[in-house]
Amino acid sequence: MQSLLIQNHNDTINNIAIKEKTLSIMDLILSGGTGGTIIMGTLFVLSLIAVYILFERYSAIKKASQEEENFLISIRNFVEAKDIGAAKTLCKNTDSPISRMIEKGVNRIDKPMSEISSAIENQAKLEIYKMETNLANLATIAGAAPMIGFLGTVIGMIIAFHEMASSGGNIDVEMLSKGIYTAMVTTVAGLIVGIIAYISYNYLVNKIDKVVFQLEAKITDFLDILHKNE
Repeated sequence: MQSLLIQNHNDTINNIAIKEKTLSIMDLILSGGTGGTIIMGTLFVLSLIAVYILFERYSAIKKASQEEENFLISIRNFVEAKDIGAAKTLCKNTDSPISRMIEKGVNRIDKPMSEISSAIENQAKLEIYKMETNLANLATIAGAAPMIGFLGTVIGMIIAFHEMASSGGNIDVEMLSKGIYTAMVTTVAGLIVGIIAYISYNYLVNKIDKVVFQLEAKITDFLDILHKNE
């Protein structure tokens, strides 16, 4: 019975010791000092911006990729019937990149094919530019976040070694180790934000490439319609 009580007492002491050695994420952030807190706050803001860009651009690209099944068929019918006014009206009433591109072609339907193609190509560049809005910012976050995190680590290490130099040989290992792993937290945070931004950037670029391919295929079909009805 006595040995059981002693064992329970030892387990309680060990649990208390473990709890004392455990730090939450918030404790790590705040224990980094003013500089560490500022850097972690900056990384947090960058992560919010990256997530916002991901969902906002995904929604915009998904909307741009939606296909109007009967749109091109209707345009073909109008062009074959020489009803250019109805084709223009349909393009204006359809909110999509392909409708705006074809509208440029319909407006110049009596012009040479080279001029029609050039007008459509210029509008295509504008549509692609719209889809790529804020992607450069996402790429910047992907590259800058790890560097910002590493900056926090370097600052933390400098502070830790400065405390060693100022201790006059009485090095507090616990204090030193705490400063080092607190400093390393900024690198981990920076890498996490950078990885999220990098994956998001490449995912969105891939989505845009697919939309561009779809637009090119539809524009080719439209130009074929014009060729047949010259």
